Amino acid sequence: MIPHGDPPSPDAQVRPQSLMLSFLGVHVLGRGVAVFSGSVIDVFARVGVSEEAVRSTLTRMVKRDLLARHRAGRRMYFGLTTRSVAVLRDGEHRVWRSGAVNDDWDGTWTMVGFSVPESWRSQRHDLRSRLVWGGFGPLQNGLWVAPGVVDVPGLVDDLDLNAYLKVFTARTAKPTEADQIVHTAFDVPAIADRYATFLRRWDHTHPVPDAPDDLARQLLLHTEWLQLVRQDPRLPAEHLPPDWPAIRAEQVFRTLARAYQEPARAIAESVLDTVPAEIPPP
Repeated sequence: MIPHGDPPSPDAQVRPQSLMLSFLGVHVLGRGVAVFSGSVIDVFARVGVSEEAVRSTLTRMVKRDLLARHRAGRRMYFGLTTRSVAVLRDGEHRVWRSGAVNDDWDGTWTMVGFSVPESWRSQRHDLRSRLVWGGFGPLQNGLWVAPGVVDVPGLVDDLDLNAYLKVFTARTAKPTEADQIVHTAFDVPAIADRYATFLRRWDHTHPVPDAPDDLARQLLLHTEWLQLVRQDPRLPAEHLPPDWPAIRAEQVFRTLARAYQEPARAIAESVLDTVPAEIPPP
């Protein structure tokens, strides 16, 4: 399950909801708690997000079934929903299990052909956005490809466009080469540039010196990295330059994530006011 809407733009400023999802994934997922809104405001102030923006984000995420309200006395707490758990588990998988470097590709491609009426502009936009989110790139008009086997129904079932789709798994055959597909369907230099941008910001002895503490640095790091890997189709490493920047970027992310983990957890425990909260059934 994925959040509705487009994948983040590569140059977009980090949005409060993206920061919120990172915060929930690191400090709420799996703990069975809801968090007091005031303590969330405290945490987000550390990364320059205003109280108004936090409250607006919390309200919007409740409306989208990504958060549930829990009242305790006069205080309002926010906990996870079945839907947000699925979104956060997907992010956790992309960050810690899939990884940024696809060095075990078996030569399989997932192909999606579609023919949606031209007048259905909104549906076409939503379909393309979901395909990009799922790691697909446009090989030619109406034909998109992604490396590996992709759960296409999990991406697009709720769009009600199945009658307009044709989905295959395939391998290339002469005269077509996998390298051609990689460099035709995907903007390889743009992907590399996003990783290079991450490295310029984080590959230092003391990255983000203006952040007040390791909780703030952890929140920024995880948010930027998750946005980065969600935009990465995980192209086969054998068809990418040997100095592919994702290799170094992932090393930097993992090193910093480990360094920030315990200090950030200690700060969060001192700041966060929580109450037990069950996830409501779907």
